[in-house]
Formats: sequence, C-alpha cells, structure tokens
Amino acid sequence: MGTMPFTSVEDVKQQLADADYLASDAIATTVYLASELGKPLLVEGPAGTGKTELARAVARAADASLVRLQCYEGVDEARALYEWNHAKQLLRITAARDESWEDTRTDVFSEEFLLPRPLLTAIRQTEPTVLLVDETDKADVEIEGLLLEVLGDFQVTVPELGTITAARRPFVVLTSNATRELSEALRRRCLFLHVGFPDAELEERIVRLRVPELDDVLVTSLVRVVDALRAMPLRKAPSVSESVDWARTLLTLGTTSLDADVVRQTLNVVLKHTDDIDRAAAKLDLDAVLAPS
Repeated sequence: MGTMPFTSVEDVKQQLADADYLASDAIATTVYLASELGKPLLVEGPAGTGKTELARAVARAADASLVRLQCYEGVDEARALYEWNHAKQLLRITAARDESWEDTRTDVFSEEFLLPRPLLTAIRQTEPTVLLVDETDKADVEIEGLLLEVLGDFQVTVPELGTITAARRPFVVLTSNATRELSEALRRRCLFLHVGFPDAELEERIVRLRVPELDDVLVTSLVRVVDALRAMPLRKAPSVSESVDWARTLLTLGTTSLDADVVRQTLNVVLKHTDDIDRAAAKLDLDAVLAPS
C-alpha cells in the first residue's frame, strides 16, 4: 500500500473532488504514482495555479495531518529541522549548580528540550501525514542539501539523541514557482508535475464548485475575461484563487452581467499592481472577449 489510501487514478480524482479540488488526469496520475512509489512530488508552475492547495487537498482526502515548511531566503536547518530550547536549557543548568556536568548535560540534551521543526515533525508522525515544502525555490541552495539528506532515507540524526527514522513515510509535496532552478539531484529524487493555469472549461468548474450561487452565464463571462487578462503582459497574472474571489465579489455586489463599468470597478480583486490595472483598463476589449464564439 502507498503512503496515501488511494486505490487508483480514478480514486484519486474522486477523493480530491470530494475534498473540493478538481484534478486533471495528469495531476491525479502523478499523485497516485507518488503515493504508490513513495517518492516526493515536485509541483512546479506559476504562482496561483493551485500547487499548495493540491497538498492541502491530498491531506483532506486522506484524512491526514498537514505539516508545512514555508521556505524563504535565509531559512536554515534550525527552522527546517530542529533546534534546542536554549532558554530552557540555561534555566536547567542554572538550577543544577550542585550536580555534575555529565548528569546535567544528559538532562539538557533530552527530548524535553528539543524543539522539532517541520521536517523532523513529519518524520516522527505515526499517522498519515502530508509534508508540504512550500516555495522551495525561495530557499537557499543549502536547504536543498538538507532536503536531499532527509528525503533520501526519511531519517534524521540528532547527535545528542541518535538517528530518528520515519515509522511511516509522509507523502511529500515540494512546490516551486520556478524563480530559480532547483538542483538536478533534488529533481531526480522526485516525481515531477507541472501545473499551469487551467483551461477555461476546468476553471469554470472550479469557480462553480467554490461559488455555486453565481449564475452560470456570469461564470463563463468571468472566466473569459480572466483568460484574456492572463494573455496580457502583466506583472502578475490572475490566479485561480483570484478568479474565485472575483466570483464571490460579483455575487456579493448582486451583479447579473459583466460590463465595462463592473470590470473597471472590480479589477483590483484580480489584479494587484496599479500598472496592471491601468494596462487592463486601457487594453481590454470586453466586447471582443465576451462576443459569442
């Protein structure tokens, strides 16, 4: 049995759908293979295409706990793996002045003073676990070396405590926005999945799933406009979550149809830079976008 309770590709699709995530055949197939082969899943693609949400959906579908390591420039081993509670250790040493150093040392480097971070936490879990290493490309290269060591054997060596080996391997998802190239060594250890923006049909299904009260015709119009915006040279293309936010905005406003005034007044929901909003307001030909095909 794999790391997650999936029985087939179709079962993955169904369970993810039940967890409010509509997966394509490629996504469902790769998730199933990653589970069955026990390999980390590297999910790469533009920001806002649902990479992080995929990990959350797998956790919901499998009734597993989600452990997340959010990567950023400067994240180090202490933040990713473990560190010692130095303040508590110092208090213990101060209180043990009359004891031998050997006894005190054994005490302060015990489980009581260990602060496990996401990687160690995930390895020590005995129940089904999804480990999400989010935005791996934002971390320094040194963290990739740590990931290679931890994800290779799913074990961690704490010099003072010994080697801790995973009793149950977590399902691992690494996400990347491709702002820098990840090492070939890390890529070799993973199954690779590229997640781009969904096609219009799938995005309409996603919006209807998340905002079922919105009129179907309005959903179709919204998705067409979002697709046209993504075709523009913007600093940041609208994400899927922003499409859903726009749908909720239109529902809240009681909008029955998209017109130039509505689009202009609500563009800030899907575009988050002033120059993008100005460019879209000037260049978007709404009549052409919404014309019957």
